[in-house]
Amino acid sequence: MTTTATDEPTRAPARTPGVLAPEYRALTVGMVALITLVAFESLAVTTAMPTVAQALDGLSLYALAFGGPLASGVVAMVVSGTWSDLKGPTRPLWYGTAWFLAGLLIAGLAPTMEVLVVGRVIQGFGAGLLTVALYVVVGHLYPAALRPRIFAAFATGWVVPSLVGPAIAGLIVEHTNWRIVFLAVPVMAIPAALIMRPGLARGDVRATTSGKLWNRQAWWALAAAVGVGLLHYGGQQRGVLQLALIVVGLAAVASFAPRLLPKGTFAIGAGLPAVIALRGLVAAAGFVAEVFLPLMLTRERGLSPAFAGLVLTVSALSWTAASWYRGRPNQPFEPHVFLQAGMVSLLLGIVIAAATLNEHVPVVIGILGWGLAGLGMGTVFPTVSVLVLEYSSPEQQGANSSALQLSDSLLTATVLAVGGSLFAALEPHSATTAYLTAFGLPAALALLGVVAARRTRA
Repeated sequence: MTTTATDEPTRAPARTPGVLAPEYRALTVGMVALITLVAFESLAVTTAMPTVAQALDGLSLYALAFGGPLASGVVAMVVSGTWSDLKGPTRPLWYGTAWFLAGLLIAGLAPTMEVLVVGRVIQGFGAGLLTVALYVVVGHLYPAALRPRIFAAFATGWVVPSLVGPAIAGLIVEHTNWRIVFLAVPVMAIPAALIMRPGLARGDVRATTSGKLWNRQAWWALAAAVGVGLLHYGGQQRGVLQLALIVVGLAAVASFAPRLLPKGTFAIGAGLPAVIALRGLVAAAGFVAEVFLPLMLTRERGLSPAFAGLVLTVSALSWTAASWYRGRPNQPFEPHVFLQAGMVSLLLGIVIAAATLNEHVPVVIGILGWGLAGLGMGTVFPTVSVLVLEYSSPEQQGANSSALQLSDSLLTATVLAVGGSLFAALEPHSATTAYLTAFGLPAALALLGVVAARRTRA
């Protein structure tokens, strides 16, 4: 008897399990929890630091308390990428978590501002190690179909703390003790890290290449980190000292940053270089504009700090919605189309929000406009995270994940320092010119990002 095709039973196509399927659940929950705690700590410390500096009589080290972890994080990102490729991402993940927690404990127990800055530097180094390692874990253990969902969850892990982190930190500082802001996170981070152990043991997270851990890349990262620190510190100074520090810092970043990123990144070369460049452009444009928007709403439009903060809540909600949508399967457009749309949305958001500098423009228009910015960032961030793994061979996932984070940190720090310095110089003479400059720089980056998004196709 001859068997025909119609005699075979019909089989449904295999369905990819979700990120919360039994085989991924513990790993997903642990990783998102760690990302959320890193984000919460960053936002909470920003809220608490004025009180901390006053309590420890350390206002002169205020800027360094922020620039220190940013600079040490640059070095850690390079080390973590190399380490992940040499030994697998498990070791840098655990060591990064340990350094992150140790830094928090040192800062939380610090008797002086100098000790607190040391703790912050250690904390930043640990955060840089573990963040890059988590990206490599996704590349090793999650199939390509699930990566958009897990990166959307990572993006949400940054957004949700922005809704509640500053308020919680403010209440802690006001009604209890600022040290709790640092000491509470380790209590939650340790269980989050332990949850991941079975998932990490289950998958293939071994080394994919050979070489030295501390190599030329690490030295270049150290030099770029010094430049970032000088930019951040110099932006808080005045006069000749400010100019000298910024010039030296820019020279260091301009000299060594290109050596840390894939060839062609600064020229926005097609494919991976454009993806890496776009991550820096979207981060710098969004974050720098967000720094000046609440300031403008409170000082020029007379809003209360609480109401001005509503603008950040609106953008956080739209960011979450966009990230959730990008994590859905069966997307109707190619990634580069989403990236272009996201950058256009960010550009419109910056322009509309800046328009509220005019007293005839209702403030609610600016708040809703900044919701467009959140929509754009929520679209772009998870998309570039997926593409960087898609464009990387297994032995390059660590290095390229590191480059993605470095592009974000280096460009944001540089633009914020330059923008802040220009604002400080212009504001005493013309507040309108100062704010237009502060928003014009991010708008120009977003416009460049629209061009870069077109070149992200492989």
